[in-house]
Amino acid sequence: MSDDPYAALGVAKDASDAEIKKAYRRIAKECHPDLKPGDAEAEAKFKAAAAAYDLLKDPETRKRYDNGEIDASGQERPQQQYYRDYAEAAGNPYRGQATDPDDMSDIFAEFMRGRGGFGGQGGREFHAPGHNLNFTLQISFLDAVFGASQKLTLPDGDRIEVKIPAGITSGQTIRLRGKGAAGYREGPRGDALVTVSVADHPVFDRQGNDIHITLPITIDEAVLGGKVAAPTIDGGVNVTVPAGTSSGRTLRLRGKGVKKRGSAERGDQLIELTISMPDQIDDELRQFMDSWRETHRYDPRKGMPS
Repeated sequence: MSDDPYAALGVAKDASDAEIKKAYRRIAKECHPDLKPGDAEAEAKFKAAAAAYDLLKDPETRKRYDNGEIDASGQERPQQQYYRDYAEAAGNPYRGQATDPDDMSDIFAEFMRGRGGFGGQGGREFHAPGHNLNFTLQISFLDAVFGASQKLTLPDGDRIEVKIPAGITSGQTIRLRGKGAAGYREGPRGDALVTVSVADHPVFDRQGNDIHITLPITIDEAVLGGKVAAPTIDGGVNVTVPAGTSSGRTLRLRGKGVKKRGSAERGDQLIELTISMPDQIDDELRQFMDSWRETHRYDPRKGMPS
């Protein structure tokens, strides 16, 4: 992805949240792989924009990036470690203890004995587990639905594989045991905590285990009914539009949603139909509707307060 999320979206660094969202949606509509299959350049542009939007849409994450605490991929930038950070690390036997200043010399002596100083090898060795490392991983909408594997680069350059379980949602964390910072002496390594962020999809909207889409239909399809093509997360299908359909009517496709945790069952896909007018109203259609209205006038707003 781009080293500059603002550049990936084509916005200034002081852009408002609304401007950032608008820029992302524009790129998604122009470059999404589902809309431009086989176009590698468009796909790369979309992925960069999706990762950038995920980083900047959260005010706290955006602030951390602007302050240099995380990089453009959401990973922690290496920070200088001070003794206090080590002393307060989880697993340190002195962490959180209220220590009298007069006792500090005893603690320091014990610490040095463990390192072979002020007492040779006779003292107890000091061990401490490594810090946990926190990461943010951007994944696609469909990878979150079906599960996948992705590579994550650690601050030391190592690459690890993250297995993404099917049905994961934004904000959930995957723990990778022993993939964190190295421990002190023989202390175990910490863990890597990977918080997942799911990119938006230009067509599908997940609500729980159900998938929602809005499907435009023509005037004649609404009046006469018929079979129309509709996308699902499994691929395209044909659905039946009942004759006399109004905008807002919803069709349900059983078992076409997200797999439920701990079960083989899946949610449903809900298709909200909306009537889309032609780009231009020609004379033939206008004359027909004028004639039809004279003999078939009706009031769909009857009973509503004026």
